Amino acid sequence: MTDTPLTQEASRLLGEEVVATTQLHGGGLSEVVRLSMASGHTFVAKTGRYPEREADMLRAMIAAGANAPAPIKSSSSILILEDLGPSVPGSERCWQQLGETLRTLHASTGDSYGWEDDYAFGPVQIRNRRFANWAEFWIENRLLVDVDQLPEAIVQRLSAAKPVIRNALPDTPPASLLHGDLWSGNVHFTDEGKAWLIDPACFFGHAEVDLAMLTLFGSPPGRFWSAYGPLDNGWQIRRNIYQLWPALVHLRLFGDGYRSLVERLLSGLEQ
Repeated sequence: MTDTPLTQEASRLLGEEVVATTQLHGGGLSEVVRLSMASGHTFVAKTGRYPEREADMLRAMIAAGANAPAPIKSSSSILILEDLGPSVPGSERCWQQLGETLRTLHASTGDSYGWEDDYAFGPVQIRNRRFANWAEFWIENRLLVDVDQLPEAIVQRLSAAKPVIRNALPDTPPASLLHGDLWSGNVHFTDEGKAWLIDPACFFGHAEVDLAMLTLFGSPPGRFWSAYGPLDNGWQIRRNIYQLWPALVHLRLFGDGYRSLVERLLSGLEQ
């Protein structure tokens, strides 16, 4: 086995030798490996900007009753997690389970919008300063933040759309506990028909944020929606607004290939 900083830190945290590793998919922003230990146990270890903050988020989701891997150990450089086993394509039962666990997660609420710490997707900082007003949180912490890192033409269109965004979003929806980065790659389905929420970027906010992210690059089947439950009127325009933020993040992380997505979502607010 290759001796690396990750395996050295994992051995230190777990108090035993790592005898083998298997590379797992990490979404491009972190290294993720399965660890085989001298004792025969297996764990998953991942790097990231804030492993200890991610561990706190996983504990919060588990405390809310949602399915998430248990954090075993963490340090400033790595997070060691319960090994959920191989991921499989989502069956109808898996998607139903995802709807159920997401509904449970969102039923856990806070008294304001935000989180106690900021977070990050790689080099992109996620601002979580607390707000009492949801629309203000979304505008100030998500859409019109760090605008110096965006093309000027996009910033101008965002600024012009601010009144539309402000009017379309509710002031005080329930402050649901959100996964915060719920695309299909951050759902781990198992062959027992279970859906696990992984790689969170938690904060308290409008529940529709997670649903918007889940539908940005895919379309969950009907069993998911039946299990989750109905949405409030006007969800279509709010989905457009909520999808705009991950689109902006992708533009900052991966470049102009995502500019057309951002522009399409902005166009939906300018009609």
